[in-house]
Amino acid sequence: MQVGLGFWDSKTLLSAVEMEVFTELARRPGTAEELQRRLGLHARSARDFFDALVALGFLERRDNTYHNTPATDRFLDKRKPSYIGGILEMANQRLFRFWNGLTEALRTGRPQNEAKTGGESFFAALYADPARLKEFLKAMTGLSHGANLAIANKFQWRNHRSFVDVGTAQGDLAVQVALAHPHLAGIGFDLPEVAPSFEEYAAQQGLGSRLKFIPGEFFADELPRADVVMMGHILHDWDLNQKKELIRKAYDALPKGGVLIVYESIIDDERRRNTFGLLMSLNMLIETPAGFDYTGADCMGWMKEVGFRDAIVEHLVGPDSMVVGNK
Repeated sequence: MQVGLGFWDSKTLLSAVEMEVFTELARRPGTAEELQRRLGLHARSARDFFDALVALGFLERRDNTYHNTPATDRFLDKRKPSYIGGILEMANQRLFRFWNGLTEALRTGRPQNEAKTGGESFFAALYADPARLKEFLKAMTGLSHGANLAIANKFQWRNHRSFVDVGTAQGDLAVQVALAHPHLAGIGFDLPEVAPSFEEYAAQQGLGSRLKFIPGEFFADELPRADVVMMGHILHDWDLNQKKELIRKAYDALPKGGVLIVYESIIDDERRRNTFGLLMSLNMLIETPAGFDYTGADCMGWMKEVGFRDAIVEHLVGPDSMVVGNK
């Protein structure tokens, strides 16, 4: 029953993010009556809503006054640079309703997003709107920041001098690697529309001279050459042949002794434990024509097929792992 009615929990959190409950509480804690007025809630709903957030572990209540928890104060206050709620905003606006079409997707294999009704694709609309694109790229940083920090700290960067982050988005992976390893120079590679967000973020981190942006489309263009090629949350968007094509292009961009790092919510080889990775693959069913997530063994096999001499899987954080292929 808890799983079957899990959307109750999910939508309660998503609505709290939508109404900026955590941002408002970061400004000033309040009683149910005070928060009802500040947030514009109906008297019937307020107390149950706030107490449900307490029961779910997202708020604390002390002497009838509601406060953020340390985690929600850090990660769900929109005014803080640590905010990761952008991905939850997108889930609320788009994915929550699209997942209602999962049964149809399972039967037809067809996406259930904007493409289902012949509307403009989400990404076409996104890339045509600079302000909306900037917010989306920030949301992607929130989703991947923990894994980016882990890659910066776990991989043996001392043996390399340069890297390229393919599909870089705002550039948080490139930024975290460069911050941790001053001897490295890096490239962010993505569509031209991404350049302003990448360059602004790199400059904010004091990395404008060490990180540069190269515009391109990774199927149409050659990948920039570097000692290490990284692809985070990229391969799962595509079908098997396209996955192999991108791995082959990475191989061609590397020198002998170079390394490809692929990271996603890699599914465990027995396909039993990484629930998030398996559900992410269903999300690719909802969102893409042919994308899917995969196991570490799958990815290592594809790497060896194009010529990498060996590959390993290493856990990063949460559901994310990286597959490291050596040329």
